[in-house]
Amino acid sequence: MIKSNLALSRRKMIGSLAALAGTCALPMPAWSMGKMNERIRNGMDQLSGPEVDLHIGSGLFKTGARSGHAIAVNGTVPGPLIRLREGQDVRLNVHNMLNEDSSVHWHGLLLPFQFDGVPGISFPGIKPGARFTAPFKVRQSGTYWWHSHSGLQEQMGQYGPLIIDPAGEDPIRYDREHVILLSEFAAMHPHKIMKKLKVSEGYFSRQKTTASDNYDFSGEQRRMWGGMRMMPTDIADVSAPTYTYMINGHGPDDGLELPFKSGERVRLRIINGSAMTFFNIRLPGLPMTVVQADGQNVQPVEVDELQIGVAETYDVIVQPTAEGAFAVAAESMDRSGMAQATLTSQPSAKAAFPALRDPPLLGMTDMGHGGMNHSDEPAAPMDHSKMSGGQMAHSKMNHGTPQTANATTEHEIANMGAMDMRDTSLLPDTVKVGPGIDMVAMNPQDRTGYPGLGLDNVPHRVLNYRMLKSLEMDHDKRTPDREMQLHLTGNMERYMWSFDGKKMSAVGDDPIRFGHNERVRVKLVNDTMMAHPIHLHGMFFEVVNGQDHHQPKKHTLIVQPGSSATFDVTTDEPGDWAFHCHLLYHMHAGMMQTVSVAFPKDA
Repeated sequence: MIKSNLALSRRKMIGSLAALAGTCALPMPAWSMGKMNERIRNGMDQLSGPEVDLHIGSGLFKTGARSGHAIAVNGTVPGPLIRLREGQDVRLNVHNMLNEDSSVHWHGLLLPFQFDGVPGISFPGIKPGARFTAPFKVRQSGTYWWHSHSGLQEQMGQYGPLIIDPAGEDPIRYDREHVILLSEFAAMHPHKIMKKLKVSEGYFSRQKTTASDNYDFSGEQRRMWGGMRMMPTDIADVSAPTYTYMINGHGPDDGLELPFKSGERVRLRIINGSAMTFFNIRLPGLPMTVVQADGQNVQPVEVDELQIGVAETYDVIVQPTAEGAFAVAAESMDRSGMAQATLTSQPSAKAAFPALRDPPLLGMTDMGHGGMNHSDEPAAPMDHSKMSGGQMAHSKMNHGTPQTANATTEHEIANMGAMDMRDTSLLPDTVKVGPGIDMVAMNPQDRTGYPGLGLDNVPHRVLNYRMLKSLEMDHDKRTPDREMQLHLTGNMERYMWSFDGKKMSAVGDDPIRFGHNERVRVKLVNDTMMAHPIHLHGMFFEVVNGQDHHQPKKHTLIVQPGSSATFDVTTDEPGDWAFHCHLLYHMHAGMMQTVSVAFPKDA
């Protein structure tokens, strides 16, 4: 990991922000006047060079039959593709033409913390009519993106791709590339969405279980779920028909086409820039070779489908060997809708898109009840000394046979009545117990070998984290100096989300503190029934996935429901950084903390 070349204290860094964030009046392009009748263009332009200007405005956005108010950058949704080169000096200028504060976070970039773009943590935000400049030297290459970190502006369209070409020869060979930026559009204002989630967290679900549904449940299973006041179909907080799922700002009705020529190696730079949606990506009839994850090169691995969490990126190579049209199908994880584009050698050719599959169902493992971890490895033993009588009864179940996520045996059901789903005695003292916790994982397992909800029993190859190996061997990997554990906590019914039972507030929060250049192993324990994509700003970490010196580096890690995931990080980037769930409404509800890395003692 590249070390920061900063030589200033945190106090001096923050003090310099006033000079960098000007409040001068700025010329307003016609499209950024904030008028509702100004039409925003679908798609994106490209910007490059040592000086890049982004103008944040608003207007009317339309895709298919859906239209509504949106935030645009340089007149488009998504905003422009920023193309940089490793080693260059760049100045990124952000002009705020809105009538409210705004910001831009450079997702995955290594840069001084005061330019990271998170109001309240690393800078004060950009006032209406003001400009903020981020000058830095580009220290990496790969596929990244940028987005607002103010309120819920990201949901309204303030995001875009960021591609950095390597200074030398690219180890990935390709003839053509396409950016696949996945996102959603809702005509409903995001603050209204948030209010409805707080009032009724299942408001947007159209896949609830009822007495007359077609789900394959026994009467006992229905009574079990009803007694827990939980839904096995509670996969996504917001989904279709509230959302139109988009690729590069185009919904399915727009007929987006991506050209290719037969025999070309086509690089697809897939970015999940959505607010709340996990996507399952496949091109039926065309294998994908994964070559990069979160901007970091990995050893090539061929798959037929992959799940991409919010804020993750994957680069894949596809090579059509004949003329024709291939469906780029990005199905939402709850299978309520699909983003679509056509990879085609013939303009206007129509690809055959697959039908939406049956919705997946949550099961015992997603509830944190141990068992097998979906990766052909036995579960870790439980600590029986901390269990109640009911939990002891549950621990004696037969967990020796792998089960799919939606398999719940009658034997398990019979023991459900004895379980305490909120036995907080299982939590460490660092977790704040209160109304913000409605579930505790009894025996959370590492599920980095799990491909994602609904993909563990499909008849083709699906990516999982344990298949990822870094391209280069890391010979300098140190043994962790210490280990720490963080619990992902929530109350789904009240729509409360937090780390260790403590949600982030505007003042008074005690940050997660690291020494400079510490080596820390962080175990994330998910005490909820939802998958959380956890993002660390400012630094890459290595996923502990059994690959030793080839552990893949990432900036965002999916922690599966009722499970755990572990990463190692070298804290060599001094300053204050955000650490949060990248599901936008979860972060907004409080699932966020500050990570504070000490400056070198001689600074």
